[in-house]
Amino acid sequence: MMFEVSNMSFALPEIFMLVMACVILLVLAIRGDKGINSIYVLSQISLIATALIIYQSIGSGSGLSFDGTYIKDTLSNVLKLAICLINVFVLLYASSYLKARSLFKGEFYVLALFSTLGMMIMASAYHFLTLYLGLELMSLCLYAMVAMQRDSAVATEAAMKYFILGALASGMLLYGMSIIYGVTGSLAIADIAQALQTQEIDQTVLSFGLVFLLIGIGFKLGAVPFHMWLPDVYHGAPTAMTLFIATAPKIAAFAMAIRLLVDGLGEGQAYWQDMAIMLSVLSMIIGNVVAIAQTNLKRMLAYSTISHVGFILLGVLSGTAQGYSAAMFYVLVYSLMSLGGFGMIILMSRQGFEADNIDDFKGLSQRSPWFALMMLILMFSMAGIPPLAGFYAKFAVINSVVEVGLVPIAIVAVVMSVIGAFYYLRVIKVMYFDKPSDQNILQAPKDMQIAISVNALLVLALGVSPGALMAICAITFS
Repeated sequence: MMFEVSNMSFALPEIFMLVMACVILLVLAIRGDKGINSIYVLSQISLIATALIIYQSIGSGSGLSFDGTYIKDTLSNVLKLAICLINVFVLLYASSYLKARSLFKGEFYVLALFSTLGMMIMASAYHFLTLYLGLELMSLCLYAMVAMQRDSAVATEAAMKYFILGALASGMLLYGMSIIYGVTGSLAIADIAQALQTQEIDQTVLSFGLVFLLIGIGFKLGAVPFHMWLPDVYHGAPTAMTLFIATAPKIAAFAMAIRLLVDGLGEGQAYWQDMAIMLSVLSMIIGNVVAIAQTNLKRMLAYSTISHVGFILLGVLSGTAQGYSAAMFYVLVYSLMSLGGFGMIILMSRQGFEADNIDDFKGLSQRSPWFALMMLILMFSMAGIPPLAGFYAKFAVINSVVEVGLVPIAIVAVVMSVIGAFYYLRVIKVMYFDKPSDQNILQAPKDMQIAISVNALLVLALGVSPGALMAICAITFS
C-alpha cells in the first residue's frame, strides 16, 4: 500500500529533488570542487524543474497518500512552489558572495537542496513523524551551512548557538507531540482533529502538550521569547547563509504552524489562542523597539524578522479562514522582501568588505540611483507603506483580528507598525541624504543585478495589484 503509483505520483516533486540532490552529491564526490560550476547549474536546474513539476501537478487532484502521512493540497502546492522559486534566487544571489570568499563549494549546494527537500516535506506532512523528519532534515542542513566558514570564530559561535537552541526546541516539540499522542491516541493529524471533535479529552494535559508545541513553532519562526538565536545567527553567519535562513525556512515554519494548530488542533483553538496572542504581541513590541538601536543592518533585519513573525501570528491566532489566508499572504510577501533586503547587502559587498552596516549604504543614491530606488522599495514595503506589498500584508492580518473582536491587539499592531517605520526610514535617509563614504562602483554580476531588480519590482507589483496572490491564498483556506 505504501508504494502504490498514486502514492509515488503525489510525492513526485520530493522524489525528484531527492534524486537530484544525490546526483549532485555523487558529482561532488567524483569531481570535488573542480566541478563546482556544474554543481551550481545542476542545483538551479533541480529547483526550477521541481517547481515545474509542482506547477504541472496543481490541477491533478489532491488527497492523502503513504497511509495518511502525506497530503497533496492547495496549501502544500503553493508553499512548495514558493520555496523552490525563492531558493532559485537565493542560490543566484549567493554565488558571487561565495566566490569572493573562497566558500564557493559543492557542500553548500548539497546542503541547500537537502534543506529544500526538508521544507517541502514539512509543507506536505500530515503526520507528526513526517513533520518532524522534514523539520530535522531542514534544520540539520541549516546548522551545517552556518558553520561552513570554518576560519571565522563568529560564524562558528553562531552555528553552536543555533545548533544547541535548535536541538532544545526540537526536543520540546517532540515532547509536545508525545503528550498530544497520549491524549488522542494518534500521531496522524487527521485522526487528532477527529479525536478532538468526538472524544472526551483531558483539557489540562492537552493544554500542557500545546505549550510545548508552541515552543517548537515559536523557535522555528523566531517569535519572542524564543528569538534569542535569531539576531546572533543572522549577524554571525556569512550573508549568503543568512539569506537562505531568512527566506524559505520561514515559509516551512508557517506550514508547520498551520498543520499543527489549524489542521490538527483547530478544535482546541481556545487553548492555544491566548498563548499565540502573547507570542504575537511580544514579538511585535520587542522586534520593533530593539531594532531601533541596531547599527548593523543584518541585526536590524533580524529584529525586523521577529516583528514580522508577530504580524504573521496575528492571522493564525484569529482562527478564521480569512486570517489564515492573510497570514499566508504575509509570509510569502515577507520572504520576498527579506530576499531582496539581504540580496542588497550581498550586492553591495565585495571581497574584504561585508556592507552589513547601515552606514555602508551612505550616499548610495549618488553611486547607484537605480539600486538605491530598489532598496527604497524594499524598505518602504517592510515598513508597510502603501501602495507596496507589505502594506496590504499588514492590513490583511490586522483586519483579520478586528473581524474576530480582538481590537486591542489590532491597536498594538498599528502602533508597532508606526514605530517600526522609523528604522526602515533611517536606511532610506542614509542612502539619499548622507554623503557616500565609499566611492567604489558596484561589482556584482549582471545576472544578480537583474535578479535584484526583478525581486524589488515584484514587491512593487504585488503592492499595486495584490488581488491575484490574495485570491490564491483565499482559495487555499476556502
